[in-house]
Amino acid sequence: MHWFRIWKLMDLTKHKQKQLLSALTTLSNVSLDSIYKEMVTRAQQEITVQQLMSDLDSIRKDMVILEKSEFANLRAENQKMKTELEQVKQQLINETSQIRADNKLDINLQRSRVTDMFTDQEKKLMEATTDFTSKDTKTRSIISETSNKIDTGIASLKTLMESNKLETICYLAASVFTCLAIALGFYRIWK
Repeated sequence: MHWFRIWKLMDLTKHKQKQLLSALTTLSNVSLDSIYKEMVTRAQQEITVQQLMSDLDSIRKDMVILEKSEFANLRAENQKMKTELEQVKQQLINETSQIRADNKLDINLQRSRVTDMFTDQEKKLMEATTDFTSKDTKTRSIISETSNKIDTGIASLKTLMESNKLETICYLAASVFTCLAIALGFYRIWK
């Protein structure tokens, strides 16, 4: 029962537990064989028990040492993993910061390009508006000049028509008077 409690108290790997179990089994078999073979006296039995207890103490010390060394190894590995994890975390933070900075730079460049394009388009629109306004002014001027020429032409044609009309009336009047004069002349001659 005492061995079983010792076994339960120890928190070791299965391999070490097997080694210890094997050592304990061998030890107990040897001690039992020696007890049965020689059937010792009570004093010899106590000496043997004392030897076994000292062996167990030695084994217990070895187990504690092994446990401490394994615990130290686990602690060292754990510390190493924490350090590596911290390095990976720092690397991720650096890469994330770099990506953010790159993205901000790209966005600012794109914003600048769009602003430049907008300014260029605005400038072209202003130039086109100015050009359109000047051409519209020229066109209106030409239309006004043409309209004035047409009005002048119409006025001169009206004047010419009035002049021709007057000449035609004069000519008709002269023709009528001439015809009347000839008719009166014939009338007088026939009378």
